[in-house]
Amino acid sequence: MQFARKVWHLLVAIKDGLVLLLMLLFFAGLYGALTARPSQAALKDGALLLKLDGAVVEEPADQDPLNLLIGTGAPLKQYRVRDVVRSLQLAATDDHIKVVVLDLSKFTGGGLVHMEEIGAAMDQVRAAKKPVLTYATAYIDDGVMLAAHATEVWAHPMGGAFVMGPGGTMPYYGKLLQNYGIKVHVYKVGTFKDFVEPYERNDASAPSKEARTALYAAMWEDWKANVLKARPKAQIEQITKDPVGWFTAAKGDGAQAALNAGLIDKIGDDVAFGERVKQLAGAGDNKDRPGSYAYSKPDALLAAHPLSTNGKAVAVVTVAGEIVDGKAGPGTAGGDRIARLIDRANADDAPALVLRVDSPGGSVLASEQIRGALNRFKAPKDGKVRPVVVSMANLAASGGYWVSTPAQRIFAEPGTVTGSIGIFAVMPSFEDTLARYGVNSDGVRTTPLSGQPDLLGGLTPEVEKLLQANIEQGYSRFIGLVGQSRGKTPQEVDAMAQGRVWDGGTARQKGLVDEFGGLPEALKYAASAAKLDTWHPKYYGAEAKGYGGMIAKLLGSDDDADSGSQGRDLAGLMALQQQDSLTRAAAGLLRLGSVQGTQAYCLDCAIAAPAPQIATRGNWLTSLATVLGLR
Repeated sequence: MQFARKVWHLLVAIKDGLVLLLMLLFFAGLYGALTARPSQAALKDGALLLKLDGAVVEEPADQDPLNLLIGTGAPLKQYRVRDVVRSLQLAATDDHIKVVVLDLSKFTGGGLVHMEEIGAAMDQVRAAKKPVLTYATAYIDDGVMLAAHATEVWAHPMGGAFVMGPGGTMPYYGKLLQNYGIKVHVYKVGTFKDFVEPYERNDASAPSKEARTALYAAMWEDWKANVLKARPKAQIEQITKDPVGWFTAAKGDGAQAALNAGLIDKIGDDVAFGERVKQLAGAGDNKDRPGSYAYSKPDALLAAHPLSTNGKAVAVVTVAGEIVDGKAGPGTAGGDRIARLIDRANADDAPALVLRVDSPGGSVLASEQIRGALNRFKAPKDGKVRPVVVSMANLAASGGYWVSTPAQRIFAEPGTVTGSIGIFAVMPSFEDTLARYGVNSDGVRTTPLSGQPDLLGGLTPEVEKLLQANIEQGYSRFIGLVGQSRGKTPQEVDAMAQGRVWDGGTARQKGLVDEFGGLPEALKYAASAAKLDTWHPKYYGAEAKGYGGMIAKLLGSDDDADSGSQGRDLAGLMALQQQDSLTRAAAGLLRLGSVQGTQAYCLDCAIAAPAPQIATRGNWLTSLATVLGLR
């Protein structure tokens, strides 16, 4: 019996060992599959297919594999703008590419500056005598702008093209918080620093509306000028001044209305569109599927034309998304992470550095950390001061301007949202809420600061004064940094600061921006300032994790032309915008309850250029449940 027991234990041990070995082999194989780079497809003769199933951004965010696995459906993708632009520029000169196709069926947009950059690259393809075709079920503002630069614009019979214009409303929680007895303690400097208004008011203040009206008017004129220059026949004024009359004239047929207004050229489904592309690009490998055409993806085109590494490397560091404390990113600008990237470029002895900024701001502490790293880079080395140049994309406001102050020269575009020079802090307290339920606070203090800030028992007057004084000192520091950078007195900066946002054109007139231009112009200036004859850009920063993209593909996201293009009609697009609005509303309440510290953040930026901010949208019901304490 004892012998049989030993044999049994031996067999169990062997079984456990085999199971452990198989598990180790399984996870090793899974890790290899998720982190391995996919094999690169060869470049084919035919079309370049840019299937933008998501948003165009400055820097794609990391995808959390856990959220991907527990989420519902495939996530929206993010496409790096410089990759999209370079793909188009290469398509203009590569003999393999006969036609460019932009599938915008699931396109969720991007910032105004990014759309202008892509539109200009599309113009280069057309100038090379190569056709550019776009397809979508329905186009909306950003999609309309890209389509305006195409040779042929196609829309599904159930879709069309619609122009909404910038702007919109946002929720103000003042009465709601008052009804629940929640006190909101606001510390700020700046008449136009309206980020805190939704927590203390029931509507926008007059200064807030004044600044926002001017900003949106400038952005709207910029959008119209771009679209009408590319597509003069587009009847923008008619369809925006009387959208109902324009729509009903076509008997509610969105596609026909868009055709009548010159926004699109052809009406047809994805099969008819594919057959048209086949005439230009040749037949695809899947000959059994109607509308299959020969195409290559951008990755294949980019791989066939690797970036030059000749000469010295001009460093490029990207500050994209909200500026936060810590190591967050890419897609969010963690102060620790960005500062380390700059220090790495410094250690590499880069002859010049371009800071690419696409941020609405955020933490003052993290912004100052990034500014400090830039100053370390600028410190004289061997008797030389290396140039730091800033290139502003869609947004460089508040903290996004703070990190720009060390620049020798600032480049922006007319559609850039910048300024918002001001800071604030906000925190709630719940003593009145608790008192309604018979809960009161009492105790003993040794000083007026003991136990402060007490969010359950209330803040003492001394704490209130200390916090406001600290914010005022931070604002003085901010305008001092701007004045030192721009050659102005603090009083001159204060007159145009006060937390007000400006469009790029006005910012240039006021001296906050030196020159119009994008990243290529900023790089050329930096190289020239460093006296480099031959040079190439070197981009510092982590790439998105491979396993996130792998899981996204397993969940059903597909870039293939043969996979079909089921987009959204007008009602679907409006429903998507509604979800985004609800998500932002819930997120606004969540932000009030989170510990933020002193902030240099731009309220208007979320409305002025929402697409990059909400490209990785969550479930608004989940956010609302979090606010209500249901999860």
